[in-house]
Amino acid sequence: MARKFLFLLGSARTGGNTEALARLAAEQLPPGTEQRWIRLADHPLPDFEDLRHTGDGSYPTLHGNAALLLDATLEATDLVIASPLYWYSVSTSTKRYLDHWSGWMRVPGIEFRPRMAGRNLWGVSVLAGADQSAAEPLAGTLRQTAAYMDMNWGGVLFGTGSKPGDLHADAGASARAKIFFNQDPVTARA
Repeated sequence: MARKFLFLLGSARTGGNTEALARLAAEQLPPGTEQRWIRLADHPLPDFEDLRHTGDGSYPTLHGNAALLLDATLEATDLVIASPLYWYSVSTSTKRYLDHWSGWMRVPGIEFRPRMAGRNLWGVSVLAGADQSAAEPLAGTLRQTAAYMDMNWGGVLFGTGSKPGDLHADAGASARAKIFFNQDPVTARA
């Protein structure tokens, strides 16, 4: 099966350091590898409303941005969450996107969770400081998401930078980006 990468950009800033790092890693994919790039800020989702314990607990048919993001997610073999580190975790738009997965699992006929099993989940993030342990909540969120969904986990590519363009001074991140997608994702464990 041909691989299809979906890059979900969760930054509040267009063209920021996290996007630059994701694009550098994507340049290393084999020629012809399908890539789709979606900026979550351009396709905002409403706050997630948990309907599990109301009425029959099912969720309505999806429209608009929710339908677009669901379709793009299901079409991908590899999902890349590119979110800067915001308050030790993923950005608001990224978290909202992941929250909507809870509803997508309950929309009749979609079979979201079984269809996501076996796909690959990757992360890309840039943080202001060099101490990557501050990003463990972000990595944990993505790793646990992969485990819950029976997805494979590719890990997180980290870089350092604060203001736009800072990433270019992080030679280590550039070197890691060149081999990041060469590794085989592993079965995620909770």
